[in-house]
Amino acid sequence: MIQPTRGERNNNPMNLERTATIWKGQAQYQPDSRFLSFDRPNDGIRAGARTLHTYFALHGLNTVRRLINRYAPARENDTDAYINHVAHHIGVGADDPLNLDDPQQLAALTRAVIMHENGRCIYTGDQIATAVDDALGVA
Repeated sequence: MIQPTRGERNNNPMNLERTATIWKGQAQYQPDSRFLSFDRPNDGIRAGARTLHTYFALHGLNTVRRLINRYAPARENDTDAYINHVAHHIGVGADDPLNLDDPQQLAALTRAVIMHENGRCIYTGDQIATAVDDALGVA
């Protein structure tokens, strides 16, 4: 049997770190000293998608390179490999402009980040789309 990854165990497949922010669906008990735990996978995926969208909307980070450099800084990641992996999986160049107001593009980016963080993505397209719609406030 394949063991769940840390992100899967925490219902936080994008491995968001603990901060002062209290997220919708954040678990009351936080067993991991570094990464957040959520009540359901949808809550963790939503928080990750919302984080990426915030980088896009508020900070003007509109390429895979710019987004990943902030999301997964080089001080703790092989950021170039991360950027190349994500760009390849969503079918764009690292410096191609993205529109993360588009739920489909944000869902593709979210799935690619989940794949990189966990080495796989066990979540369905519908699960990711629902979480992304929730992150964007789409009815």
